[in-house]
Amino acid sequence: MKKIAFIVLASLFFTTHAQVKTGIEVLKNQNFEPLAGKKVGLITNPTGVDTRLNSTIDILFAAPQVDLVALYGPEHGVRGNVAAGEKIDNLTDPATGIPVFSLYGKTRKPTPEMLKDIDVLVYDIQDIGSRSYTYISTLGLAMEAAAENNIEFVVLDRPNPLGGNKFEGPLTEPEFTSFVSQFPITYVHGFTVGELATYINNNKLLPGGLQCDLSVVKMEGWKRDMNFEETGLPWVPSSPHIPHAHSAYYYPVSGILGELYVYNIGVGYTLPFQLFGADWLNADQLAKNLNKLELPGVIFRPVYFKPYYSTYKGEEIEGVQVHLIDIEKAPLSLIQFYVLQEAYRMNPDKNVFELCNPARLSMFDKVCGTDKVRKAFTENFRVDDMTGIWTKDVEKFRKKAEKSFLY
Repeated sequence: MKKIAFIVLASLFFTTHAQVKTGIEVLKNQNFEPLAGKKVGLITNPTGVDTRLNSTIDILFAAPQVDLVALYGPEHGVRGNVAAGEKIDNLTDPATGIPVFSLYGKTRKPTPEMLKDIDVLVYDIQDIGSRSYTYISTLGLAMEAAAENNIEFVVLDRPNPLGGNKFEGPLTEPEFTSFVSQFPITYVHGFTVGELATYINNNKLLPGGLQCDLSVVKMEGWKRDMNFEETGLPWVPSSPHIPHAHSAYYYPVSGILGELYVYNIGVGYTLPFQLFGADWLNADQLAKNLNKLELPGVIFRPVYFKPYYSTYKGEEIEGVQVHLIDIEKAPLSLIQFYVLQEAYRMNPDKNVFELCNPARLSMFDKVCGTDKVRKAFTENFRVDDMTGIWTKDVEKFRKKAEKSFLY
């Protein structure tokens, strides 16, 4: 009884305090009119919920006006029961009996067979604002399939946790296009998922210049200067290592370096993406050196920890914890390069690009969207040598992006 009361109170808290209505809330208020009389396929995962944490799957399934006939699962699956990187098979959703087609198995793009008899594809997934997060690659491939099969595409919009004003990193170069850098956008991209879909469509970024029949169910109450906590919405883990809204703020801080599997970046410990640890680091000195740089919006603290899994599993290591004081001012995606710079000054015999498995260099470059960053940085292990590459596209891209802003 106490548990039921707590759930009710939690639901009332989110409903009362949410300043923002997401796309699924607005769709409910529209009495599902955009989907009425159509056979609907839904691309979603556990983040597709309303303010009471009801799944979009269950909401559409229960709506008399909606004929939900198929589900499509990205990485981690529609119900979030698959680990990172694991392939997913087609199955039947046990709660609704609706077929679930995998978009992270034999194919990452819906096939004509998967889309048979579908009139409209609906996308409802929470993004985290960084280009290498694979759900936006799934978005693009689904838009492509919709265009090829003359199917409507509807995005139920959700906030960018980092807000809508932050843009960092170079555009993806064509030869580095991959599932972790699918589009020529900045690494921290500033879009809501609905805006990104609009940008892709407006600029004919799908193969062959395809454009889909796109509509976005816009949020109500969202402003570009809001981080996620300011929306008042509940956070559902978007993947196992993004358990909290603030995890999305830290993902660009260390995620690129994490691709080398030389440092532990807090994955495998209780602070994913917030740490930099290794068995050769001097925590106190590294923290002092980094704080002397006086990077805006960030403070470094010495830490000592033992990862439960992943890099350095079961070993006592040390390093620094990143504390973001102001995410608007902090150079989020450059922080990892400053850590590398200062750690290399202290340990010039520890070149992480030589210590890693050589195969990881390719993934590092794909996530960066170019190999120019790595090549410029490793000449002297100085951030100043690569900041020009990291920042050169930002202002031009921001101006181009503004044409697709919905808020």
